[in-house]
Amino acid sequence: MGAKRIPALVLLLAVLLTGTAHADGVQNGADIQVAQTLGERELTVVIRRVDTPPAPLRVDIVTHQGTPPGTLTVKAAVEGAVFSETTVALDAKPGYHGGTLRVDRAGPWELQVGDGKQLAKIPFVVPAKITPAWELAAYGGFVVAGFLLFVALVMAVRGRSGMVPAAGMLVALTVAVTSALLSSTIPPPPAPGTKFDPTFGPDPQVSSVDYSRPPVNLVVDRQERDLRLRFSDGSTGRPADDLLVHDNALVHFVVVSPSGRLWHLHPIRVAPGEYRAHLKAPEAGSYAVSAEIARRGGGVQLLRSAITLPQDNTDPAPPVAEASLRQVISPAGTPSTITARFPKKDLQPWLGMLGHMIVAGPIDGDLAKAPVWAHVHAMTPATPGLPDRPDETVAAFGPDVPFTYTFPLPGKYFVWIQAERGYSVLTVPAVIDVPPTRGPQG
Repeated sequence: MGAKRIPALVLLLAVLLTGTAHADGVQNGADIQVAQTLGERELTVVIRRVDTPPAPLRVDIVTHQGTPPGTLTVKAAVEGAVFSETTVALDAKPGYHGGTLRVDRAGPWELQVGDGKQLAKIPFVVPAKITPAWELAAYGGFVVAGFLLFVALVMAVRGRSGMVPAAGMLVALTVAVTSALLSSTIPPPPAPGTKFDPTFGPDPQVSSVDYSRPPVNLVVDRQERDLRLRFSDGSTGRPADDLLVHDNALVHFVVVSPSGRLWHLHPIRVAPGEYRAHLKAPEAGSYAVSAEIARRGGGVQLLRSAITLPQDNTDPAPPVAEASLRQVISPAGTPSTITARFPKKDLQPWLGMLGHMIVAGPIDGDLAKAPVWAHVHAMTPATPGLPDRPDETVAAFGPDVPFTYTFPLPGKYFVWIQAERGYSVLTVPAVIDVPPTRGPQG
């Protein structure tokens, strides 16, 4: 190959390299948001994404209205040992409070958040960057092509034929370009001996994907003023310690008093399969409880139970949120719509959603024995100019919060609608009358 043909190869290489400059890389995960009821505080713990360890780990703690000020200790632990720690000072103003830790390796970690009395242990994974084969082939091909181009230039300057390195360069370019073009159709291979979980990332302790996990058993009892939840595997009886973050919480724990007062709590993990939530019972009697969880490989489960509590709190119930309800209630077995309208378009996402609706009924005596329990969501609408997944800092939604739900049985139902404004969770209770299904017309 003569020297006059070398500039054409240089131009070709430049065009091809420019065309691959914006190729997508492998994402190393995303922020993890976990709601936690830590003593008297209802918090949202945000574990920020880590690209390539060793690296700093940013942790933000979101407080809500009524959260007492104080100092929390935040630690990053690996293999049972604390690797780094910091403190986060909470003032009386609700919002974001942050601290920075460090992590030094990919794999399973534990974030520990304590208030001096209780310690929440949140499992998370620092994902490893796995380079797919197509990326290695593409970049390797370009590196080889660049080296052979240099060899061809040197040989041309010395008056020798550069045909062999030029041919090799074309082969390397072909491999690189083909790999880049096919990258969108080639799934990334799983790492040997790992399973990828969409929330936490690779799990080095699971060697295969199993979507037939047995159900979880729930036992609820009282420990001083805390409710203790123990989750165990329905097959082996061992602690079920493989719960996933589902709708921004490990456990969505709903408690309803005998008179119909609702608590939507998020128990802290204190040991494998064991969680606790602080509750002061305003009245004595039987409290209906439900726990919504998502188990690795087992899907979402709603577990129900009941517990009898003595009265240990005389504080008045929080005021009912200012909102109006528009109901279009259809006969049982057909979709109904319930819309809560708040005064302003200033609602914030809570637990990743615009709103939540808890349903219990039909009401006939002991609420714990009601056959129907449900947790319904109002999705956060996509809004131009706002993030696709807005967090609690965005107060730009509403005023309407709509829900669609099919009541399976006729009768009276308790319904509680919840939304967030000004870092305060608002609850709107209601009683819904569902008519029976219409019979065939005569």
